[in-house]
Amino acid sequence: MRANPLQTVETKSPTVWKKVLVILISLLAVAVLSIATFIAIPGEKTMFAGTRPANIGIQSGKLAACPNSPNCVSSFSQDAQHKIEPLAYTSSQSEAMVKLKGVIESYGKTKVITATDNYLYAEFTSALMGFVDDVEFLVDDGAKVIHVRSASRLGQSDLGVNRSRIEAIRTQFNQL
Repeated sequence: MRANPLQTVETKSPTVWKKVLVILISLLAVAVLSIATFIAIPGEKTMFAGTRPANIGIQSGKLAACPNSPNCVSSFSQDAQHKIEPLAYTSSQSEAMVKLKGVIESYGKTKVITATDNYLYAEFTSALMGFVDDVEFLVDDGAKVIHVRSASRLGQSDLGVNRSRIEAIRTQFNQL
């Protein structure tokens, strides 16, 4: 008597699918445990921090230009994708910087790296994955504005996070 080829496939098929299912469940479990561990363990999350850019700081009286990617905003930019208005102030330069530093320090997962009488540089770290954005402020006391640049270190898009953050900082700054 000949073996039916369909029966052979049917008896082997569930075993193959079980193996595939076990592998997929194992991968999912590893991913969930990795994310849970990443969230649960306190301390610096550097998985997606990237490295500090070399172009941070004042260059020829300005902040660095934004890259071509959409994950940056700057008050020095002229194109609509990257352009954002500087922060305006009416107080003295030193009062404006004290107020700005207070606003920046009120944010969680933020570290002020450099603060002078006319320049402030801070790193903002996202809560979940630890992405770092570099945010700079430069005072133009003659125009009574604080120029700003906020850029993601990694990735192409930031889903508008840098622009939203600067607008939130502007709102808080203006309320003080």
